[in-house]
Amino acid sequence: MATKVVMEALSPTMEEGRLVKWSKNEGDQIKSGDVLAEVETDKAVMELVARGDGVLRKRLANEGDASPVGTLLAVIAAPDENIDSIVGAAAPAGGAAPAAKSDTAAQSPAPNKTVADTKETAGASAVPQTPAQSQGEASTPPQQKTSSAPSAPPARPAAPRPPSPPAAPRGNGSSRPSAPQAGGRQRSSPLARRLASERGIQLGGIQGSGPGGRILKRDIENAKATGAASGRSAAAERLAAEGDFKDVALTQIRKTIARRLSESNGPVPTFFLTAEFDATRAAELRSQLAEMGDEYKASFNDIVIKAVALALAEHPEINAHWLADKIRQFNRIHVAMAVAVEDGLITPVLFDADRMTLWEISAKARELAKKARERKLVPEEYTGSTFSVSNLGMFGIDQFTAIINPPEAGILAIGGVEQKPVVIDGQLEVRERMRVTMSCDHRVIDGAMGAKFLQTLQRYFENPISLLI
Repeated sequence: MATKVVMEALSPTMEEGRLVKWSKNEGDQIKSGDVLAEVETDKAVMELVARGDGVLRKRLANEGDASPVGTLLAVIAAPDENIDSIVGAAAPAGGAAPAAKSDTAAQSPAPNKTVADTKETAGASAVPQTPAQSQGEASTPPQQKTSSAPSAPPARPAAPRPPSPPAAPRGNGSSRPSAPQAGGRQRSSPLARRLASERGIQLGGIQGSGPGGRILKRDIENAKATGAASGRSAAAERLAAEGDFKDVALTQIRKTIARRLSESNGPVPTFFLTAEFDATRAAELRSQLAEMGDEYKASFNDIVIKAVALALAEHPEINAHWLADKIRQFNRIHVAMAVAVEDGLITPVLFDADRMTLWEISAKARELAKKARERKLVPEEYTGSTFSVSNLGMFGIDQFTAIINPPEAGILAIGGVEQKPVVIDGQLEVRERMRVTMSCDHRVIDGAMGAKFLQTLQRYFENPISLLI
């Protein structure tokens, strides 16, 4: 019996996936559990495995295609089994089976042109394809292609150079052609100079067609059309090659970030609490631990996470989710840490962080961050958090606000550690200081409630020896 291979929900929040790479070809023998393809979800790149035995009879999606969860991607069946009805039923929803792309259709679309480029090449170049046109043609056989754009006329040949008028006879009866203007500069019309400046063309590389070699407007236009302007600046060359802009396709993780944060920034009534902590003792603790060996090293982020976990244990009302008809307070503390990846961010989770030692948090945080950047996290490693932290201090940011990740009730934004003059017991001292800002969902957390949590957090952070007990 035929087995349908569909786009599975490989993460709890996944709504669609992008097929990164097929691992099996049509005609390959398949066993249940074999890896068929790699799929980019909203969080990571996951493996799509076979759910039946047989032969991979038909692949219905191309590498790079994004498909909603449930879309038919392939069919596994016996070699002689008729699968026409399965493939035919999938065509209206998932589209017809992809046809082979021709070399011409597979090429990148022409770059976008500037207004000036459009004017100067009107009638001399083909209408550039848009990405949508290119994709649409990719599945159409060459002999069936149609286009609403007119075919490009041949490039206009350079205007013939008129003969120079004879020079007026001089005293000895000899004649000579007119020389360039004084100073050795090439003669050119004002309009030609303006066009050359706009298009980054050096006049020295152009042979003028006007009287006495004077450069005219048509010479600038012809130089652009025929590629004779070899002296253009590097910036002008790059602009001509790349156009004014480029469109970057959304990855699955970027789509999810946009959707999730839109859900937060609008509906969630958020307020912010900022406090400045003394980080001098935390800095001293880091130095002492580093002297003990690499296995004892801990970052400021590790120290903050441990302090946050202990503070949440004393304030379960902060360690909560908003669930529309109720507030759920958690007895276990799972702290998510924001990790920047190539095309967005992801929040791997340190489960039961309050029960972990500082060194366990440090080792686990490094492991999760590495897996996140390599897109190797599994759903169990980035779901289930009860509170989040985000640190931009390593980028030189001293203070910022972070957006809550629903249904969590709060997130802590950590700034950088810097030396500042402060007054302690009436004396001016230079101390290590760090600012934190807590974003709070006002439906769950009141101002005083959040302030008390930050006071507890400050107590743990400024007395880091308590984190080692």
